[in-house]
Amino acid sequence: MPERTFADLGLPVPLVQALRRGGLTAAFPIQAAVIPDILAGRDVLGRAATGSGKTLAFGLPLLVRLTRGVSAPRRPRGVILAPTRELALQIERALDEPALSLGLRLGVAVGGMPIKRQAERLTRGVDVLIATPGRLADLIAQRAADLDAVRVATIDEADHMAQLGFLPQVTDLLDRMPDDAQHLLFSATLDGAVDELVARYLHDPVRHAVDGTGAATGAHRPNSDHDAGQPADPSAAEQHPSPATGGRSSIDSVAAEGLSTQPANPSPGTAPAVAGRRPARSASGIPADSAAGQQHPTQPPTATPAVTHHLFVVRPADKRHVVAHIAARPGRTLLFVRTQYAADKLGRRLLEAGVPAVVLHGGRTQNQRTRALAAFAGGKASALVATDVAARGIHVDDVSLVLHVDPPEDPKDYVHRAGRTARAGATGTVVTLTTPDERATTEELFTAASIPVTITAVASGDRILTKLTAARPPSGRAVPDPAAPPLPDTPQKSDTPNNFRRNRAVGNRPGHRGKR
Repeated sequence: MPERTFADLGLPVPLVQALRRGGLTAAFPIQAAVIPDILAGRDVLGRAATGSGKTLAFGLPLLVRLTRGVSAPRRPRGVILAPTRELALQIERALDEPALSLGLRLGVAVGGMPIKRQAERLTRGVDVLIATPGRLADLIAQRAADLDAVRVATIDEADHMAQLGFLPQVTDLLDRMPDDAQHLLFSATLDGAVDELVARYLHDPVRHAVDGTGAATGAHRPNSDHDAGQPADPSAAEQHPSPATGGRSSIDSVAAEGLSTQPANPSPGTAPAVAGRRPARSASGIPADSAAGQQHPTQPPTATPAVTHHLFVVRPADKRHVVAHIAARPGRTLLFVRTQYAADKLGRRLLEAGVPAVVLHGGRTQNQRTRALAAFAGGKASALVATDVAARGIHVDDVSLVLHVDPPEDPKDYVHRAGRTARAGATGTVVTLTTPDERATTEELFTAASIPVTITAVASGDRILTKLTAARPPSGRAVPDPAAPPLPDTPQKSDTPNNFRRNRAVGNRPGHRGKR
């Protein structure tokens, strides 16, 4: 399919020029697929791998739809709901210049920041409000916001909203909007968790899906002529039973992300290694697949994947050193752990080992989270240790490796974690660590998600570890926290205690003229 420019998609000239100034001319596949339908006023269900350009895909046409009209104080005409404050702030940054080019005003309402300031911003009037559900509900309760003028409503990471328990708040917010408002739902995975939203709020929606290779899988219009024989329920469209899962839609959507086009368990005769032969073991007790690793026997390798997936089997006593060696590699590395305590602990260990690392999780203040992301994005920190708060929507350029220190429990979480690398057409590596005792459970994750993975037994200092990840020993010299708040300015000489005492001695104190 020939490359399409933003001008080809019918966007206005000032907006196209603003995108060009930012170095954007050609549209990504998900953008080329959905922008015409959103401009036409259609409700849209969009699914594309993380890093594929979903924010501009829904954001640009949303802005264009609002160019005709003026927003009254406290009554935005466009609303974008996001599950986390980081994602909301990122959406604001992505849409700031495009909105300015069209003369539109953006506002943000998220937790962890002063609500009074956000209410004052709404009072001055905003055209598009980007918000987390809880903070928007608080503003409505304070009568600082009203949704009766909303023309376009977007829910980003819709399935994650459901997982976090936001659905009651989201449905309450959507119920406050006009019935004829346009609704857009976007995520890297769309499954049964969003069925309620689709059924209640989307009218004759168009479904667009783009796989991990950037290829559009087509649009589905349930009520259009060419789909007369298809099910009318939009939530039932594009559901393909998975042999490995018995047709559970959550796994279907993960498998459709382009990470693999092969079934995880195509027949009873090709059971995973965890259910078959017992692998040979090396002297260290780790199953030795081979010196260079083997492809998981149930998943043939893909031809030219943007992301390569590795499962490293390590001894528990050596895991800490393997993590430090991978974190010390050149380039940006994102490390995922399961708990806030584990993130803080690993962050401290890496700093002590000489790796400039920062930590991001929900227990940190907004200032701490902002400084951590700024240090990682700006190059002061080469490693970011995070819980799953960073798996959804956080975009940092050039993350070349994602390391699952703790494997995720859900295949969808793996997809979103892995999506932090190989963004916007780049390539990347995803590594998951497991111990011999946990190997069987971890392999089941890849089998369920239909992800081809190479399994390798590694130890710190192994040549194969360096070959696959560019790991290297850390310096061993402790480094300061790159996200530490700046030190206060050094006091001026006249403000030091000694000078203060001297001034008092000569009579230079308030209300005293001193000697002539």
